[in-house]
Amino acid sequence: MAEGIGYKIIDAWAQPAFKEMFERLPEIVRLFKQSGTAHILEKGVSPEEMVRMMDEAGIETVLLSAWHRPGRSIISNDTIAEIIHRFPGRFAGVAAVDLEKPFEAVRELERAVTELGFKALRVVPWLWSRPPNDKFYFPLYVKCIELDIPFCTQVGHTGPLMPSDTGRPVPYLDEVALTFPELKIVGGHIGYPWTDEMIGLAWKHENVFIDTSAYLPRYYPQQLLHYMKTYGKDKVLFGTNFPQLPFEKCAEQARGLDLPETARARFLRENARRVFKLD
Repeated sequence: MAEGIGYKIIDAWAQPAFKEMFERLPEIVRLFKQSGTAHILEKGVSPEEMVRMMDEAGIETVLLSAWHRPGRSIISNDTIAEIIHRFPGRFAGVAAVDLEKPFEAVRELERAVTELGFKALRVVPWLWSRPPNDKFYFPLYVKCIELDIPFCTQVGHTGPLMPSDTGRPVPYLDEVALTFPELKIVGGHIGYPWTDEMIGLAWKHENVFIDTSAYLPRYYPQQLLHYMKTYGKDKVLFGTNFPQLPFEKCAEQARGLDLPETARARFLRENARRVFKLD
């Protein structure tokens, strides 16, 4: 496919918008209010509506996340797999596991990848009050390397009213990347207010990447835009964090960014296709 603005977009971070998910994640209510999407909390969005929104935005494929928090599943891997099965080619699965049960977590991750066809693992550190260099992550990093899938996580401050320290790129992700250089790491939410740290890690480590989810493109920091245009063309992936932000608004603004065509194509599609092995 030729590089250019007409590319169908790949969204590196989204999740279903089931009403029951919001009920199991009360911490996110303030974030949705701040983002102007609180109305979604009241009724949710069906997978059919989600696909329609993707079509309107020109988004071909979404990396769709399961969610787990201490003590309970919020959206199971099997629920994500059902959505993928119903809409072939539109979604790719990102697994969630019970971080604090290492043996069960590794076994579930292997099942999600080898049986359900998932493409990555995501752990959101603030849900667990454990930064990514915590010992409970290490068996999962080894399994991700064995399965040749990325580890996806949240970096930067925490939008929900939870402590932000777990999202600091330095020292936490730096230590992980040094200990596991073969591990592909995708840091979502651009790392703000530590964006310079996140850019530094992506430059320093071959297998560290940034996704732009949870921020409208018009608010991307200037240093990130410079990185995307120049020496970081292969390192930044488009993301929305739907349903916190709308597909169409994010996609429209992303297409309008002042980027060279080669950088635009890599940002909107090619980097995610390569990192998540979506061929």
